[in-house]
Amino acid sequence: MTPFVTLEGKRALITSGTRGAGAATVRLFADLGARVLTTARTRPEGMAESMFVAADLTRPEGCATVARAVRDRLGGVDVVVHMLGGSSAPAGGYRALDDDAWQEEIDLNLMPAVRLDRVLLPEMERQGSGVVIHVTSIQRQLPLPDATTAYAAAKAALSTYSKSLSKEVSPKGVRVVRVSPGWIETESAVALAERLAAEHHVDVERGKQMIMDSLGGVPIGRPSRPEEIANLIAFVASDRAGTITGTEYVIDGGTVPTA
Repeated sequence: MTPFVTLEGKRALITSGTRGAGAATVRLFADLGARVLTTARTRPEGMAESMFVAADLTRPEGCATVARAVRDRLGGVDVVVHMLGGSSAPAGGYRALDDDAWQEEIDLNLMPAVRLDRVLLPEMERQGSGVVIHVTSIQRQLPLPDATTAYAAAKAALSTYSKSLSKEVSPKGVRVVRVSPGWIETESAVALAERLAAEHHVDVERGKQMIMDSLGGVPIGRPSRPEEIANLIAFVASDRAGTITGTEYVIDGGTVPTA
């Protein structure tokens, strides 16, 4: 019996695929039959060299290195999943964000997708097919003023760029989709919950609840698991989603209020 979702024979680039939702997406794509290449600054222990390229995607030369690896190792690409993102900006609201802090958030959360798409999309257009998935964030709608203003603004820029790109390339057979996660229970998220728990002398579950409270609550009562993010990404990358383009799928346990 043919599985409901398959990526058999697809050539896929997944950025930042060594931890959290990125690693879960790499595993699932490989399980579904895709040939996967992923990238980060350093290769984690246990990951095959054949599916990894070391690069700093916040720099133009890092993006160029990955683009060459896609051509050399995969012979082209059918699916690009832009998982890379995050924030190192200081807390303290807008006053704490100097020009360097703003530039770092843009270089991490927007420019890698822009640069890689610019190099890889022309081949997708020539072959008349392909899928580009930009992983955004609910922070673009629900920024935390003390801590995520620059990150949220960069993700908002990524979302707007993605929508514009979809209008340009969808008529040429290339789908462009956004996946917008809320809080994900990654290694770093658990570490944050543990730190909060220690600071407030409570257990880790209470630490997690504190994070959810800071987001205005998560109606489902828990964060998303990395595997759940990967499931959504795999579906929209598959041929089952053949007419889905130009839209954004929120996966946040109900965090973002809707009318």
